[in-house]
Amino acid sequence: MNEAEVIKRTQFWISSIVIGLNLCPFAQRVFKAGQIRYVMTETDDQETLLQILSNELQALVNTPTCSVETTLLIHPLVLGKFFDYLDFLSIAEQRIRTVRLQGVIQIASFHPEYQFDGTDPEAVENYTNRSPYPMLHLLREDSISKVAHDSDNMLEIPLRNKRTLKALGRGKLLDMLKEMRE
Repeated sequence: MNEAEVIKRTQFWISSIVIGLNLCPFAQRVFKAGQIRYVMTETDDQETLLQILSNELQALVNTPTCSVETTLLIHPLVLGKFFDYLDFLSIAEQRIRTVRLQGVIQIASFHPEYQFDGTDPEAVENYTNRSPYPMLHLLREDSISKVAHDSDNMLEIPLRNKRTLKALGRGKLLDMLKEMRE
């Protein structure tokens, strides 16, 4: 798999879907500032991915925020099935606790087949967390705290995102995603 192409598609997804639809009001600042670290792994093994995750957690903590504020760990060859990804997500959260970074780093989850509990697989709201490849988004909790001044406003984001995607419609959203793959 071509790393440059994977990263290019990921960046296009961020600019057109995440920022373009304002699904994350904080993404534009770090995207435009070039403060997102993109790490694509070619591993097809969960144990290796877990070790890479550990390395990336330390790299993020050891890098000044002004250089890298957040990391996208993209792993297109492993955890392609959503429920395997969910199982791994629990292991990844445990790893954060094991390396004593709970309260320092948190993971946001994105997957091409993302499905919120209790939703139909094709429900449009699932697309708020659907990405071109399975990925783990490593976020500094300090960075989140700095931009999340109003906790009520933070709680409104997922609801607003669902409304945005429902208003856009599944067909238009799928057209946007198709454009991203071409």
